[in-house]
Amino acid sequence: MNGARAIEDSARLSIVEQAGVVVLTLAEGLGRDELMRSRLTRTEVHRQLLRLADGALGLSEPVCEAMPEIDWIGWQRMRARLALPPGAEHEDALWFACESLVPATLLWLRVHRQRQGALFRMTI
Repeated sequence: MNGARAIEDSARLSIVEQAGVVVLTLAEGLGRDELMRSRLTRTEVHRQLLRLADGALGLSEPVCEAMPEIDWIGWQRMRARLALPPGAEHEDALWFACESLVPATLLWLRVHRQRQGALFRMTI
């Protein structure tokens, strides 16, 4: 992988990680109904999930292959669901991301940061 691509991938991983932490922080302690009723929180969670999904979708294939435990296809599908108009399916996607997809992604990113730290460093 060339140096510029490695830097882009590490920057995208940073975006994925940061957006995921923001989502978990915003949703912490909220039940599904509370999250859906809170227009400001729901809007920001949605915005951060879009950042996370877009960051994940822009990663190179070798980086994704180096972290096969992360549900990259799930993020691709999530991105499509986040583009849906407001409604039950959109709310299901937000909740699933907050309760399952984001925590699992952050867990595996932490593991891979320890095992494959070079993927996360923005150096040539």
